[in-house]
Order: sequence, then structure tokens, then C-alpha cells
Amino acid sequence: MRLALFQPDIPQNLGAAIRLGACFGVAVDVIEPCGFPLSDKAVRRAAMDYAARAEVRRHAGWADFQASAEGRLLLFTTRAALPYQEFRFRPGDILLLGRESAGVPDEVHEAADARLYIPLVAGPRSLNVVAAAAMALGEALRQTNGFPSPAGSG
Repeated sequence: MRLALFQPDIPQNLGAAIRLGACFGVAVDVIEPCGFPLSDKAVRRAAMDYAARAEVRRHAGWADFQASAEGRLLLFTTRAALPYQEFRFRPGDILLLGRESAGVPDEVHEAADARLYIPLVAGPRSLNVVAAAAMALGEALRQTNGFPSPAGSG
């Protein structure tokens, strides 16, 4: 299982996503360009001490990411028809979330193996990207028995 962020706009969200990946043992893909300067120092600052524990792969762009991606590409989008909790996740899935400001372009929508949404009450546009990632990843790990062993257990 992998978590992928398409051209993130907000460094704090990228840091929180890296922390999320580190805590659950899930690799994070960052599809550039980002909406902020992305240096190793900036990522470490945003991710705090979790960056050293995380597997982060940077991709120069969408084509670079596609060339290296293995597994089903699952796009979380407000333009989907299927609620994420009704989807059957697999261990090799890639959970893709779009830019905070603009989501993803049509070519990314078309490349997705499935498009999923998180049900919300009427009115709000969307959740924070990392809140959505945490919900999606939690359900995917639950379905695939992919949660790590509790800290300190054998």
C-alpha cells in the first residue's frame, strides 16, 4: 500500500502526510511540482522527526510517477461516484490525493483504476487532504489487515 500526493500546495500537509506514512509503515509518493520549494530540508522541517522513519519517493512529474507506479491507482476525488467505504481495497493499492487548491487534471482522473469519494454533509467542498488521506488509509489498512502491530507487542 502506498499514499501518493499530486502536486501538494501546502508544506504542512506534506509533512503531516509523511508523518501518517511513517506511523503506519506506508510509503509516500510526492508527485511534483509542489506549490512550495521542495528541498530535503523543507520536507524534514515539515515532517519533523518522522521524515527519517518514512519512505518518501519524489517524482519529477506525473509521467515519472506513472512510469514507476505498481498497483491499482485509486483517486480520492469529489468527482467520484463510489463511496470509499464500499470499495474493496488490496494490499498493493496506491491511494492518490490531489492538490489542495485544484484536485487533479482530467488526465489523472482518466488514468485512475477507481475514483472514490468520502461522503460529507451537504455544503462543504472537501476535507483537508491529510484528514482525507488518514480516513482512506485507515479503511484500506482495515480491509487488508495491513495495520502494523501495536508498539511494544511481539
